[in-house]
Amino acid sequence: MEKPLVGILMGSKSDEPVMKTAKEILDEFEIPNEISVMSAHRTPKKVQEYATGAEEKGIEVIICGAGKAAHLAGAVASYAILPVIGVPISSKDFGGMDALLSIVQMPNGVPVATVAIGGAKNAGILAAQILSIKYPKIREALKKYKENLAAR
Repeated sequence: MEKPLVGILMGSKSDEPVMKTAKEILDEFEIPNEISVMSAHRTPKKVQEYATGAEEKGIEVIICGAGKAAHLAGAVASYAILPVIGVPISSKDFGGMDALLSIVQMPNGVPVATVAIGGAKNAGILAAQILSIKYPKIREALKKYKENLAAR
């Protein structure tokens, strides 16, 4: 596999059904990616090591999905200078509103782009759009994708 351009992180293995849609769309666009489980609360050192080492590994965008307190995206954004996209994951407690508010309410200087609750596919598309500025092949794949959307 080529070096991954996108890192997909999830706070827990239970987030995989949602987060795999980000991987699927990135795979469709032939964007090298990797997917890992780590928690801002249970494995904070692992999160710090990933975020601080991502750029050196060749990662250019990081997608983070988490539920409830959902601090993963914010923790990654606090360490990395790369674009971070947060995916709020729904839970039975508040239907994902808690995660949405945790991700979208970042302090000045630590931005996290945020998609809809469960919107991992859109996170993958947004990552592709960010990368398309630099990679013409991805830009062309996005144009075709949008044309196919319009034809439906």
